Amino acid sequence: MLYSQPSQSLTDALRAAGFQGEIETDHALRAAMSTDNSVYQITPDLIAAPRDGQDVVRALAVLETPAFADVALTARGGGTGTNGQSLNRGLILDMRRHMNRVLEINATEGWAEVEPGVVLDALNDALRPHGWFFAPETSTATRCTIGGMVSTDASGKGSRIYGKTSDNVLGLEIARPQGLLSSFAPAPDWATPMLAAAEAAARQGRAAFIDATPRLNRRFTGYDLERACPETGGFEWWRLFLGAEGTLGPISRIRVKLRRIEPEKRLIVAGFASFRDALAAATPLLADNPTAIEVMDEWVQRIAQDAGILDRLPESLRPEGPVAYVFIEFNGHDAAEMQARVTTCLERLRSLPGQIALHQARDLAEIRELWAIRSAGVGLLGKVDGPARPIAFVEDCVVPPENLPAFVDDFLRVLKDNGLGFGIYGHVDVGCLHIRPALNIDETTDRAKLVAVSDTVFALTRKHGGIFWGEHGKGVRGAYLPEWIGPRAYAALQSVKRAFDPAERFNPGKLVTLDRPLMGIATTPFRPFNAKPGDALEKAFRCNGNAQCLSYQAAVPMCPSFKATGDLRHSPKGRADALRAWKVARDAGRPAPERDLMAALDTCLGCKACASSCPVQVDIPWMRAAFYADHYSRNARPLSDRLVLAAERLSPLAVTLAPLLRPAWPLARRLAGRALKSVDLPVHMAHPVAAAHRVRLADLDRPQPRNAVLLWQDWFTALFDAEVAQDAIMGFSALGYHPLLVAMRPAGKAAQNMGAEAAFRRMAGQLAEALQKGAATGAPMVGLDPAFVMLLRQDYPTAGLTPARVMLAQEFLAAEIASGRRFPQVSVQAKTAPRILSHCTEQTALPNAGALWAQVFAAIGLKAAPAASGCCGMAGLFGHQERHQTMSRKLYDMSWRDHVEGKAPVLATGFSCRCQAERFSGKALRHPLGFIADTLRG
Repeated sequence: MLYSQPSQSLTDALRAAGFQGEIETDHALRAAMSTDNSVYQITPDLIAAPRDGQDVVRALAVLETPAFADVALTARGGGTGTNGQSLNRGLILDMRRHMNRVLEINATEGWAEVEPGVVLDALNDALRPHGWFFAPETSTATRCTIGGMVSTDASGKGSRIYGKTSDNVLGLEIARPQGLLSSFAPAPDWATPMLAAAEAAARQGRAAFIDATPRLNRRFTGYDLERACPETGGFEWWRLFLGAEGTLGPISRIRVKLRRIEPEKRLIVAGFASFRDALAAATPLLADNPTAIEVMDEWVQRIAQDAGILDRLPESLRPEGPVAYVFIEFNGHDAAEMQARVTTCLERLRSLPGQIALHQARDLAEIRELWAIRSAGVGLLGKVDGPARPIAFVEDCVVPPENLPAFVDDFLRVLKDNGLGFGIYGHVDVGCLHIRPALNIDETTDRAKLVAVSDTVFALTRKHGGIFWGEHGKGVRGAYLPEWIGPRAYAALQSVKRAFDPAERFNPGKLVTLDRPLMGIATTPFRPFNAKPGDALEKAFRCNGNAQCLSYQAAVPMCPSFKATGDLRHSPKGRADALRAWKVARDAGRPAPERDLMAALDTCLGCKACASSCPVQVDIPWMRAAFYADHYSRNARPLSDRLVLAAERLSPLAVTLAPLLRPAWPLARRLAGRALKSVDLPVHMAHPVAAAHRVRLADLDRPQPRNAVLLWQDWFTALFDAEVAQDAIMGFSALGYHPLLVAMRPAGKAAQNMGAEAAFRRMAGQLAEALQKGAATGAPMVGLDPAFVMLLRQDYPTAGLTPARVMLAQEFLAAEIASGRRFPQVSVQAKTAPRILSHCTEQTALPNAGALWAQVFAAIGLKAAPAASGCCGMAGLFGHQERHQTMSRKLYDMSWRDHVEGKAPVLATGFSCRCQAERFSGKALRHPLGFIADTLRG
């Protein structure tokens, strides 16, 4: 069975037809598009990113020609499917990159029209000012697309009240080779035979379809013959596409039904001594009609606790020992009525067996934080140590809620019989539990267990009156569909498929097939699951496609390059996929193309957000360095790289000779810009600080002054950022300390970024020795730039080094406040509270970085407002390089420009960020310590 054709000829044909979007065969992008949040991997032949619905029509028209009759076409949204839903050979349509617009909002009638690539949270952000929202609420709301939700009939929190996606769609527009077909306009002549054939099939199979589908809240969809042929008459053909996973053709426009935002919200979190007690609590709690009831078992709780996530819980929810949590949410318009239900619920909870902890949240920010803790704990399931990890393959079964305890007992017995560990969470109010058994997919024995468990659990859902696919779609699990729905109903589904897709080109092999076999849960290719222990690219194999890195929000630091491009290969997930593909090919002795991988890695800003915010800490900058080390062991380094490495290595000499070099810097700057192919290099070299505030490394052996604080800087700051050293000295002095700037030793950041391992280890070792000398003085040590401090915390330990602790300024000062130290008070309050913008590496590694500054300001009588921001787009040398100017400016415009050019004063902790603000907005931002010094001095 041939799905692919020579990609160049298809590319030429698409261009000739006027296709407006990108058409690519890039190896890195194809690797990124070969996986989702499942254990499967299918590499496509070509990726096209249509600009609009007409572009989709052009692509389909090309594929109708005889030359491309066997090319498969699969539309892809956010790529968060858990069972290979959008994975296939042939041509992949990337709907998220460009077709992500909210086209119309009708706030009067309560509907909106969107393109399929719009992200759920982005839609709700657009709806919020109008007082509406789109349900349901998925755990992947920051990156899943409406098109993907429609195609899988996604569900989530609150579905008992709000319904599944299919309950909140009013109509569709689909693309065909002849044009666009909308459910809100008369069908064109070319569509009449197709729709007539589909209607005949649907009517013929409707009764058998109804007989085969349980009457549940989480109803079965995918070619929904029942609702396509309503009892009142007519034919709603578009309902066949809800849950069809692209197997009937691509969707180009969606009209969604909206719901009024309920202003009153409460969340109760209850802890139980066992998961059995937590599960038993669900049914009685339904009497209080909450919006949602969700559970999290003891295993997930332990993983979250080990990761420090539960430290964010209120003290009352952290009893000793294992805890299973129940989250009960209430939403409403009438505060008194809702509070009465909450009060009754609290009383009911106190009477339930095993209840050991209880907390009620009223504040919206706290409610969001508590739900985020639940989501983060689940995300960490992929971080379990060892080759076997919890995976999603039987995780969204639904049974009637009253049957849930018996179903879970049977399910857990199956896992025990197969010797499998697991984690459980889910929506008990609708009888849906996500149970993820731990398997090592590299092992044939565990692949056999995947089949055995799947077969048994499928049978259990039938035994307990449930559905095997209740929330996340079917994907390759569609192999069970013929048996589940029965031969008569399945034959009707085949006739529907034949009406819309007689050539079986749309996502072939999934759900319903005609002459081709269905993809199977064990016959579909699996992705490599583990690297050899200790391999530098190990985390690339542990990336599970959760895709948290694909968050669309500009104010969330991860991942800046993906935010700027919308291109999957420029994301941690995409880069991990590309690195894994390269490694597998190298190890197998096959050709491993490197040009595309080099290009994908080149756009990484090295912000390290993936190293801290990703649930499994897929550290792309560290793995990029490992790849560069391998690549440049076989290839010559560019001259620009060698010059930067030399500059870092010789930076102590440059600092010493600065008085002689300073007059020549304007000319050297121009020459350096040409040699490095860079722009906007720093205009001035730094002047030294006063001798009274400098200390040589050799002098660290002597007694230090009372209240001494040792200040450490990286080489770029030492050479070009005199202002931050002066601000730090003035700020600490105004607060009653004696700051001392330690003679600079380069940390090796440039060498590490470029994969120059020997140079990095040499510089890192020397700095670690110097830091040890500093620590021996007993004086606290503070790093002037956040990127420098985080390099010591993140990369040094990975390299096997344990440097003495160097704190961020706000960390040290907040600790001093906590120990009882009192600071001088300002005499005059600032007219406007300054906004504090944190370096992106700092705020991802230390999420409360801005809040700590607010504590410090409050301690001297000032107000400060930490601002949510993403990456400024500079990231060391990245923003200076000519090839990165477009991306650098776009990132600055996305999340920094409005802050910097607003009315409030802005303070920035990072040297790169201050440089970026000055070159793009013409504003010289101060460091918070400089602002403190100025304010205390009046």
